[in-house]
Amino acid sequence: MKKTLLGATVVALALAAAPALAADLPLRKEAPAYAPPPPVLTWNGFYAGVNIGGGWSANNNNNNWGWANNNTASGVVGGGQVGYNFQWNSFLLGVETDFQGTSISRDNNNAALFLFGSASPFGSPFIPGASFGAGAGFLPSSESLPWFGTVRGRLGYLVTPTLLIYGTGGFAYGEVNAGWISNTRTGWSAGGGVEWMFMPNWSAKIEYLYTDLSSGGTTGGWGWNYGYHIHPQFNTVRLGVNWHFNFGGNQPVLAKF
Repeated sequence: MKKTLLGATVVALALAAAPALAADLPLRKEAPAYAPPPPVLTWNGFYAGVNIGGGWSANNNNNNWGWANNNTASGVVGGGQVGYNFQWNSFLLGVETDFQGTSISRDNNNAALFLFGSASPFGSPFIPGASFGAGAGFLPSSESLPWFGTVRGRLGYLVTPTLLIYGTGGFAYGEVNAGWISNTRTGWSAGGGVEWMFMPNWSAKIEYLYTDLSSGGTTGGWGWNYGYHIHPQFNTVRLGVNWHFNFGGNQPVLAKF
């Protein structure tokens, strides 16, 4: 009888202690789900984007945007750009081309009446052997820059991995309209900007350019090379956003010393 009571007591104590022992055992955790590594932030490779801003003439003298009044040419500028970056440590070398539509224009308040000379088959009664005639006309009263584009190099420095400051310069071209005269000019453009990569593959920038379209021109009527008298020199400031494709050179080149 005593043995039976003792056995029953041991079994009861064991059952009572079982939950406490189970609580002390280490819990088996589930294996963590696979988490892909965060995307690599890089400036290297191709990119493309859009921009919008404004432009205005750099000066108002007689050889730039018109004649004897001082109306400033100005308007909205907007378009797109594509380019390629090569990152080497904190330095960046790249090339970019862009094409812009603009509303940059100005009106002359006082289109001038002028006299001109031209060849005449009837000769001149005043100068023997000379052949002159006479006539009159009006200078056009407006000038505009419907579009322009550039192909530029870029050289920049990464102040932080996400903040780039850069200078840029290269070839420029555009259409210049002056009254009834329209011609395509070429020249150069230079400036600089700041670009911020605010998340992988996306960056925003603000950029200033000075552009001089000095070459080219079309002879206007009456033997006067009127087209060369319009020499657009203008400033532009643009806000833009770029998508970085991250192919064509995914990783920056790091120098080993």
